[in-house]
Amino acid sequence: MLEPYRSDFNARFTEARYRELTARLSAETGTEIEFRIAETPCFFADELMQRMVTAGIELTEQLLGNEAYMQASRAAIPEAFHVPGQNAHPHFMTVDFGLVRNAAGELEPKLVEMQAFPSIFGYQPALAKAYIEVFGLEPSLQYLFGGLDDAGYWKILREVIVAAHDPKNVVLMEVEPETQKTLPDFLMHAKHLGIRIVDVAKVVKQGRKLLYRDEATGELVPIYRIYNRVIVDELERKGIELPFDYRDELDVEWAGHPNWYFQISKFSIPHLRHPTVPAAVFLDEWFAGQGHDRLPADRSQWVFKPLYSFAGKGIQFGPSDEDLAAIPTSERQNYLLQERVHFEPVIQTPEGPTQAEIRILYAWPEGKSMIPMTSLVRMGRGLMMGVDYNRDRTWVGGSAGLRPPI
Repeated sequence: MLEPYRSDFNARFTEARYRELTARLSAETGTEIEFRIAETPCFFADELMQRMVTAGIELTEQLLGNEAYMQASRAAIPEAFHVPGQNAHPHFMTVDFGLVRNAAGELEPKLVEMQAFPSIFGYQPALAKAYIEVFGLEPSLQYLFGGLDDAGYWKILREVIVAAHDPKNVVLMEVEPETQKTLPDFLMHAKHLGIRIVDVAKVVKQGRKLLYRDEATGELVPIYRIYNRVIVDELERKGIELPFDYRDELDVEWAGHPNWYFQISKFSIPHLRHPTVPAAVFLDEWFAGQGHDRLPADRSQWVFKPLYSFAGKGIQFGPSDEDLAAIPTSERQNYLLQERVHFEPVIQTPEGPTQAEIRILYAWPEGKSMIPMTSLVRMGRGLMMGVDYNRDRTWVGGSAGLRPPI
């Protein structure tokens, strides 16, 4: 996309270097990378990236400043997962944008979704750095925001995740973490922060306290702070029984309070008013005759989404009346109809032009401002951008956004 970087990279690419890239990442994270790594980073102009950074902050502030929205989103939290002790703002935000052409033919970002939940903060800088070093790219290419270097990046994450605690009393909590494709990211957090990786089903509850069993000593260690990576729909889908109830009053802090996963999500999109936001309406409101004028007349330009799913599960393009009617009336408030965002294929690769979805990752320390940290890029040529949907293709998958030095 950005010349001469794009053409230069394509000219210097070799399969041997790509194998070196994947081997380096496996060695650095301490495990095999099971999701597809794109052959190339993506080169973007700083001005375009900053537009997305700014839009993500504006969108988040719009929601948090809207008391009617905050009340509605609190009411949308399932009762069984309404956790006490919610803090004033999320500790993490991810905001995803696609690139589209406007009427003037210019590229501009369009919101795909936003989520108050951590992304792969640990793995992503390692990927960007590996691209630069393995392919011999210009060392001054930027992959962090705000003038951060790697030390400053991890200092902020330590402040948000570990806070004032001994790292041994801080856990990254996930469902069966050793089986997750994001295990490389978990291991990078453990490597840099010294925190433990714990299966949510294996914690021990004693009164108001949660503990985990140290694998080396067998002793039970108290948990003072949880870096939450548990996706509720996975708990329900797998029928996992937990040793505690999310509604319990526990003596534990949350780095990424679970309630925010529900409060800022796909649920947010119909409430937003911003140039980057596509038209959207809740399914129950659509059946009630509301919002029909907001959606395109052409049904093929609709996207049908469950609000609380992960990695694109349950998304349908161009849903039929039968598809919509199949959702029970009692569940329709948990589904969204949205104007489809048509990504412009802007990344020129040896396999042809490829689309890119850019995720801006933010951390938000207590009492401070929302901090843009880095970006994650997903490249694809199919209907869906996630790496699971492009596994049999090349020059697609998880990538990194690089910017020329200012």
